[in-house]
Amino acid sequence: MKTPLDSRQLRAFCVLARTGSFTQTARELHLTQSGISHSMKALENDIGCRLLDRLGKKVVLTQAGEQLLQHSAKILSEMETARESITLLGKWGRGRLRLGASTTACQHLIPPVLREFKESFPEHAIALETGDTHQLVAALLQPRIDLALSLEAEKESQLEFHPLFTDELQFLVSPLHPWAKAGHAERSEIARENHILYSKRSVTFGLIENYFRREGMTLKTVIEVGSMEATKELVKLGLGVSILAPWIAKQEIEEGSLVALPLGRRKLQRRWGILHWRGKRLNLAEETFIGLCESACAKLHMQSKE
Repeated sequence: MKTPLDSRQLRAFCVLARTGSFTQTARELHLTQSGISHSMKALENDIGCRLLDRLGKKVVLTQAGEQLLQHSAKILSEMETARESITLLGKWGRGRLRLGASTTACQHLIPPVLREFKESFPEHAIALETGDTHQLVAALLQPRIDLALSLEAEKESQLEFHPLFTDELQFLVSPLHPWAKAGHAERSEIARENHILYSKRSVTFGLIENYFRREGMTLKTVIEVGSMEATKELVKLGLGVSILAPWIAKQEIEEGSLVALPLGRRKLQRRWGILHWRGKRLNLAEETFIGLCESACAKLHMQSKE
């Protein structure tokens, strides 16, 4: 593969094409005339053809030189554009932040965080990709995103987990369900219930399955739903029970359309946090986003205790 053309030679070539004079070109570029001459000979040797003709004291382009000039102008223009774009990134508040988050986090956690983030970084371009934990891990490794707000994943050596908060999964039932009236789940009835649960590919489903396996139970009837909102609506209709974190259904629990009950004497907890590349030096925008997430999660934790 041939080596790329030297940008300094191309710049000198473009100036020479405009001025038609080695002397004037050397003056504009603050170089010696012999230096410009040597640079043009090197460029011709590199390309393998003559680019310039001397007509008396004036320098004119050959046909090959005219073609190279068209390409050179585009190349140098793109390089200048790239330089300006990169320079803008170094200015306060400019840049990009590529985020990933679960649909639950996007609905309950991300909006207030991004509202505050934009106050500090109004010129920042933000991209938000939604997905389950395993999808967000894949997006980080590619990398399509910079940070992911998600549940703690299985240990991935290339990624680092910054913990934010821990929640507890509980039964969610209709207020007309017998468990709601009893104030607790009947252990003997748990396995026989219709369970309306989030995707079987999710981290949460795996945690639930492992929890009841340790309790010596297998959930016999599972209705798999890909939406938390749909799950809550099905439970309200009395079509089964679900297992969710109460903060996800805070409004429904407060208004009495859903009731939260412990799974049993042993709690089932999950850890939420920020995933990013291990050893990555976080920039100011990324550190700010994480700090705002910590504040939002602390506020959520306080509200859940009220």
